Amino acid sequence: MNLSQIELLQILQETNLNLSKAAEKMHVVQSAVSRQLQLFESELGSPLFERRGKKLIGLTPLGRRVMEEVTTIHQSKQNIRALAADFLDSNSGTLHIATTHTQAKYFLPNPIRRFREKYPGVRIYMIQASPEQLIDQLHAHKADIAICTEKVDEDAGLVLNKCYEWHHAVVLPQNHPLSEGEITLERLASFPILTYSFGFTGRSNIEQAFRSEGLELDIILAAADTDVIKTYVRQGLGIGIIAGMAYDRLMDKDLVARDLSHLIPKSTTKIAYLKQNYLPIYTQHFIAELLQAAGEIKR
Repeated sequence: MNLSQIELLQILQETNLNLSKAAEKMHVVQSAVSRQLQLFESELGSPLFERRGKKLIGLTPLGRRVMEEVTTIHQSKQNIRALAADFLDSNSGTLHIATTHTQAKYFLPNPIRRFREKYPGVRIYMIQASPEQLIDQLHAHKADIAICTEKVDEDAGLVLNKCYEWHHAVVLPQNHPLSEGEITLERLASFPILTYSFGFTGRSNIEQAFRSEGLELDIILAAADTDVIKTYVRQGLGIGIIAGMAYDRLMDKDLVARDLSHLIPKSTTKIAYLKQNYLPIYTQHFIAELLQAAGEIKR
C-alpha cells in the first residue's frame, strides 16, 4: 500500500469511478490505473469495487469503508499543505468563498474591502450557486467557506457560525394598493408574487408563514437573483418579496418597500466550513471581518 494508490482511490471517488478520467488526472495510461487497483485489492485480500467487465460500477461494503478512510487521509494531506503554506507566509494565499447572489452583492462588499486592505496578498475567488451546490463545493474542497442562509445547518460535517439575522420586505411599484394601509398575509396573498427560487434566501420561511395561515401563494416568478425580482416588479408582473437588505433607497427609489418582519420569521445567515479543515490565519481573519460587519448591521 502506498500514497499513490490512496490518491488513486480519492480521484476515482471524484470522477464517479471513471477509470479513463482518473488516468487522465494522474497523467498515466488507463492500464496503469487498473494494475494499481489490482495490486491494492490483492494486498487487502478482497475487492473494493463491483465490476461489469472492466468497468467499475460501484463499491463493495469493504470499499465503502475504505473510501471513508481515504477521504480522511486526503483531508489530512490538504491540511498539511495549508499549514505549511501558512507557516511560511500567512499574508498570502487564495480564499475561495461560496455564497449566493444576495450575500455577494449586499453583505460581502464591506468586509471584503476591509480584508483586502489588511491582506493585499490574498487572492479572492467567489463562487455563486444554490445552497446545496455551496455545500458540495465545501466537500469537494473547491471552497474554503460558505456564506448562506438555507441548508447548511442540515450538514453534520460543517462548523457553523451564526453571522446575522435579517427580515424580508415586500417591494412594489409607486401607488400600488399595498403602498398604504396595514400589511397582512391575506393582502399579500391576493396579488401575484415574485420571490426567490426554493432553497434561496429564506424562501422556506416565506412558505412557512403563509402555510401556517392556510394561505396559498400565487408565485408567478421565482429567481435566485434579487435584481431579477425587482426588474419584473418594475414591469408590473406582481409584488416582490425579497431580503430587506436588498432594497437600496437610492437605486430603488422608484419602488416602495414595506417591512415584513412582523409577518415572516427572521432568517439567519451563517458562515460554514468543514469541521476537519485547517483554516489559514487569513481565513480566520476574514471570518472575523464578516462577524464585525454582522455586528454593524445589528447596530
